[in-house]
Amino acid sequence: MKNLAIYGGGGYGREIACLINAINNQEPQWNIIGFFDDGLPIGHKNTYGVILGGISELNSFPNELSLVMAISNSKILDTLIPKITNPQVSFPNIIAPDTLFLDKTTVCMGYGNVIGFKSVISCNVRIGNFNRLNVNVFLGHDVIIGNHNMFNPSTRISGEVIIGDCNFFGVNCIVLQQKNIGNHVTIGTNSVIIKKTKDNTTYIGNPAIELKY
Repeated sequence: MKNLAIYGGGGYGREIACLINAINNQEPQWNIIGFFDDGLPIGHKNTYGVILGGISELNSFPNELSLVMAISNSKILDTLIPKITNPQVSFPNIIAPDTLFLDKTTVCMGYGNVIGFKSVISCNVRIGNFNRLNVNVFLGHDVIIGNHNMFNPSTRISGEVIIGDCNFFGVNCIVLQQKNIGNHVTIGTNSVIIKKTKDNTTYIGNPAIELKY
């Protein structure tokens, strides 16, 4: 088995540990050696492992290591990734064993992605890097996704939607077919996107409207 660590020792990190354990129950692949987290002291323990250090300790880790990013905030993830400079570190795709691919041969995926339990991926889908699909996420046919997006539980992305980078999709939100989501967009819980969004904007409601502060 390959050594693997999780960056982020909070709730999402523990959920990813559960996901990895489920993968190992199907076929042993990963040896979880612990967690990295700049906000917790070295030696701190959670249910699934110990904190090994922060970014400094990660960059000085001497051996080959697979790393999963358990960071739900896309802006933080966007700034954190370039700071990981250790050539020994790689970023595998972590996919729940019950993920349903309608046609996996037509799905193109980068690296560092996490796909949670009960998710469904249709055909001709393109996924970039470091996207996090929580539980029960649906991606329709011909969806194109950029990098560093967070899809919370029960997000529904309809067919032919194009999504950029660093977006946040709230629990149970929906994007209707053939709509474009640009960059740094936040979509609130239970919101329904029926038209193209503006970058750096928050949308709430059904139908979703721009939230102005």
